Amino acid sequence: MPLTPAEADKILADNFAPWVLALGLSVVELGERSALLRLPWSEELAREGGGMSGQALMAAADTATVIALSAALGGFGPMTTIQQSTSFQRGVVGADVLVAARVTKLGRRLAFTDVQLTAEGETEPAAQASTVYAFPG
Repeated sequence: MPLTPAEADKILADNFAPWVLALGLSVVELGERSALLRLPWSEELAREGGGMSGQALMAAADTATVIALSAALGGFGPMTTIQQSTSFQRGVVGADVLVAARVTKLGRRLAFTDVQLTAEGETEPAAQASTVYAFPG
């Protein structure tokens, strides 16, 4: 049975560090192997010059990966980031960011995802990330 956004929000609340929760991420929708999260705009996340910080965007991409993998697995389980590569393409100022994570390969020990981060109302991504996760055990 697929996860609901409410169940995925509970995964966030129960399993992430307080500083990640302080980003204010929420789950917008889930697919069989995907998740769409919203990172709300906040002056607290802005860097010098007014753009959203890369650290916030990278943390959002990493978090969206966990939710997409949880959707693919039917629930949350032990997993850890072993690689993340992020390319920043344009700044985000004064807009929420939609973080779309898609599982491209789900193996027994490793999973791979692509993540696109797009300012709400825009068509071109602000950043793109690829992640590799391991399932310990």
